[in-house]
Amino acid sequence: MKTFMANENTIKREWFVVDAAGKRLGRLATEVATVIRGKHKPTFTPHVDCGDYVVVVNADKIELTGKKWDDKKYYTHSQYPGGLKTKTAKVMMQEKPTRMVELAIKGMLPKGKLGNAMYKKLFVYAGPDHKHMAQKPTVMELKG
Repeated sequence: MKTFMANENTIKREWFVVDAAGKRLGRLATEVATVIRGKHKPTFTPHVDCGDYVVVVNADKIELTGKKWDDKKYYTHSQYPGGLKTKTAKVMMQEKPTRMVELAIKGMLPKGKLGNAMYKKLFVYAGPDHKHMAQKPTVMELKG
């Protein structure tokens, strides 16, 4: 029996929509990253982008446990000396409500070209509306 290897001709991609309202950030990110990677399919091949498209709505209504709204920090650096900037989760949610979800999911994808290609299949929206109705996405229920 030969081992199955997926390629561009054998991959069938689907569209899913996830409602992030009331969900915990980490639990949401792990399940979405699994679908984007394609690990939920029996035809998963590690070196091929065989995942599905995911649309996350209501990203501004995610939850964090404990004191993470004040303690969790996001760092950016300008590549100049003294160019480190820090934002708390509360400030990040006020300025860019979708960025926290995007960063959490991107961190769970492979690094390099393959991970960049997978990341392009993620679409995050702060409100309940999205512009991907033409793809007829199916609603994905999260376990947690």
